Amino acid sequence: MEHSKSDFNEWYNEIIEEAGLVDKRYPVKGMNVWLPYGWAIARNIDEIIRKLMFSSSHQEVCFPLLIPKDQFAKEEEHIEGFGKEVFWVDRGGDTPLDIPLALRPTSETAMYPIFSLWIRTHADLPLKIFQIVNVFRYETKQTRAFIRVREIHFFEAHTCHESFEDAEKQIREDLDIWEKFCEKMALPYMLNVRPDWDKFAGAYYSIAADTIMPSGRPLQIGTMHQYKQNFSKAYNIMFTREDGTRDYVYQTTFGISERIIGAIVGIHGDDRGLILPPEIAPIQIVIVPIVTEEKELVLREAKKLYEEISKVFRSKLDDRENYTPGYKFYDWELKGVPLRIEIGPKDIKNNIITVSRRDTLKRSTVERDNYIEKIGMILNEIQENMRKRAKEKMLDLIKDSKNLDEIKGHEGVDKISWCGSVDCAKKIEEYTGKWILGIPLNEKNEHGKCLVCGKETDMVCFVGKSY
Repeated sequence: MEHSKSDFNEWYNEIIEEAGLVDKRYPVKGMNVWLPYGWAIARNIDEIIRKLMFSSSHQEVCFPLLIPKDQFAKEEEHIEGFGKEVFWVDRGGDTPLDIPLALRPTSETAMYPIFSLWIRTHADLPLKIFQIVNVFRYETKQTRAFIRVREIHFFEAHTCHESFEDAEKQIREDLDIWEKFCEKMALPYMLNVRPDWDKFAGAYYSIAADTIMPSGRPLQIGTMHQYKQNFSKAYNIMFTREDGTRDYVYQTTFGISERIIGAIVGIHGDDRGLILPPEIAPIQIVIVPIVTEEKELVLREAKKLYEEISKVFRSKLDDRENYTPGYKFYDWELKGVPLRIEIGPKDIKNNIITVSRRDTLKRSTVERDNYIEKIGMILNEIQENMRKRAKEKMLDLIKDSKNLDEIKGHEGVDKISWCGSVDCAKKIEEYTGKWILGIPLNEKNEHGKCLVCGKETDMVCFVGKSY
């Protein structure tokens, strides 16, 4: 590769192109073409979240793309928050539409009019559904593959409940699902309760999962929103309780976008290319025959290995002719394949295979006896090593800062004491170029003084310059 990861922005753009994830040359800015390898990664991620959703009694749906403007505008905060990001359709052929149609930026306003028809009594609750679709947002900033795009591959779960307490239980379930999901992505994260001015439009509160890219800039990769009854009152989603009284449902949402792939690329990759966690890698193991002599024997043994391994793992036999083993090694390292198996005449003679880990680049030999079990253990070790290594790197990018100059001089995320005021948050942003990410969800209060005004406070927060 031409660029080093130390030049993160150029490296990131180059690796996505060279690894064959997306083609950015589509003639609409911010709308990229998913290439086969990138789409295979996305589909593996989709299947992981599907299984987690099904295991927690969610059902999958698929709602239409277009939302009538009168439905979109019912929740005032929502239309105000998303109004400037919406793509509108106002004609059908040559005929002006009576009501303009929005391309969904998210699906609350598409789903909730239908929820009001589906839900009648407490027996219809909880309602727990999800969909994996594309959403559209008119992004005006500089676009960046996966991180800031106009057409977004998006998972969203929506739930309805009898009470606020039940909705809160759902948020806790979402957080548990999120933890399991990120273990499979080998991604570290912080959970931050967004300040009121930065919460999702129409939410009672928002929890964001932020990771930190190697550039030091945080990236939001997941969100959970508690709506209380804000949307159900706007869309008249009511139910009859057991005692015959009527009430509005309580609602939550949980979302993950293709940004998760951007985080995987940025956090795990190195100067050789991608490093993919085995859980999501389209090819977990690539087999490269080392054909220097005894060609027929080596190819026969390589095919035998492939037939055995492919029954258990996602595998590829690279038997391309006219390419050297070195070229093949480079190619599969670029694509981030977790484990490479090499087999040549000496390996066959000694009844071994040579394995090379993508995460550490270390090579070792494995005896052919029970080798399937052994390489399975190596893949598990790779997954765990990637998770631990990424977490350590993220923690290194977080600093306890005591004044504005420390924040300004630090290329990372800062943990500070904060009084909670908007004025102090604005002063932080004006002086440092960073802003309040939120209050950490799972950390104890720490007594201190607001970094800006000096007021006594038990509140800490994270500060950073997000993508």
